[in-house]
Amino acid sequence: MKTIFFFLLVLCAPRLYAQKPLPVVYLPENLTIHFISPEPIQYVDISAKELTGDLPLKNVLRLKLRDSLQSFKGSVITVAGEKFIAQYRLLPGYTGVATEINIMPEDMHPLDISNIGLSQNQLKGLALNLIAKSPDKRMEKVKAFGIKGQLNHVYTVGDYIFLDISYRNKTNLKYDIAELRFRIDDKKVTKAANNQSVEIKPEFVLFTPPAFTKNYRNIFVFKKMSFPGNKVLRIELSEQQLSGRIITLSISYQDILDADILPN
Repeated sequence: MKTIFFFLLVLCAPRLYAQKPLPVVYLPENLTIHFISPEPIQYVDISAKELTGDLPLKNVLRLKLRDSLQSFKGSVITVAGEKFIAQYRLLPGYTGVATEINIMPEDMHPLDISNIGLSQNQLKGLALNLIAKSPDKRMEKVKAFGIKGQLNHVYTVGDYIFLDISYRNKTNLKYDIAELRFRIDDKKVTKAANNQSVEIKPEFVLFTPPAFTKNYRNIFVFKKMSFPGNKVLRIELSEQQLSGRIITLSISYQDILDADILPN
């Protein structure tokens, strides 16, 4: 009986442990196909020399044949995002097949990478939830050149800090944004002292408008930061020349420490 059971187990093992068939994508001749990812693509493996590809956008993989379809017998392509990996089997196609391939949740396998944090899509979803809420705290303020800037709220989730910041233009002159810089500076700067300034970059910015006429509000996301009490986080909004209005909003470390937990 044991011998028969072992024989049946060996016979059935390939079926029990067979890998799920890969989704098939057909590659037509003289046409380009595009894989569209829900999050920025971090890695691509193309296992056939007959294929060439590139990333024209962060979340778009462009793929096509180098030469004729006759030499292409099929291949497997691997696409990895921030939180997933997906594989597809490419086969020779024909005119009329889909050339725009959305990477769907059912094709994704989660990547368990420690310390990777939240994906860009997750950060965007959280930021959109915040921007839909009315500002309620109004913590720090600054006024200059008819522009009022203010820190509306500070939120935190995991290792991320969300800054809700808005500007109001009380003049009739449109404000053309040159850049928005974030620096950790000395709180007090004297002529005799060397100002130790460190520029930091957001992990995510919800909107990137080139200008605003009256009101501008945005969500900026940073990885967890700390700085001593004699330092401040300065947010410098500068205007394109020739006007060149510059508004600097200062945020203390206590404002960061008083951050609220991001609401669901």
